[in-house]
Amino acid sequence: MPAISKYTFKWSDIGDISLGRPNLGNTTSVAVYRLMQYTMKSVLNKRFGAEMANEMFNESGRLAGEEFCKNMLDCTQPFHLFIAQLQEQLTALNIGSLRVEKTDLENLNFVFVITEDLDCSGLPITNETVCNYDEGFLAGVLSVYTNKDFDVREIDCWSKGDRVCRFTAKLKE
Repeated sequence: MPAISKYTFKWSDIGDISLGRPNLGNTTSVAVYRLMQYTMKSVLNKRFGAEMANEMFNESGRLAGEEFCKNMLDCTQPFHLFIAQLQEQLTALNIGSLRVEKTDLENLNFVFVITEDLDCSGLPITNETVCNYDEGFLAGVLSVYTNKDFDVREIDCWSKGDRVCRFTAKLKE
């Protein structure tokens, strides 16, 4: 059995894309992204089971959200400006269009909607939520911004027949 790497992701691991891809640039198709995501999810499902695969995608998304927030967003802004900046970044990077549907700042409970989601918009209907990575990503962003731990759950998903992905976010108990 090969040795387990002690590798831990850090933002600099993304590298200098303009140096490494001077002709192709920093974009690719959604199909290529989904090819990587869903083949990886398939392998993890086979090896560890669906529940563990979903947990691993959620945990990966959380790490990505934390690093994204630390490196791409200004956490010193008031919530409404922070969210506006997050919306702008997600749109600029073609990840999806974020809308805040409910905000309870006192209790730190939120409902977010993402349309044209990178992970699932246009998928066939399976009657399952599939955006485990997005759950983790949003939880990571909120956790860094608030210095509190969040639980984010997808309640509506394109893959369930909905035309948006809707997430509830609340403080972890």
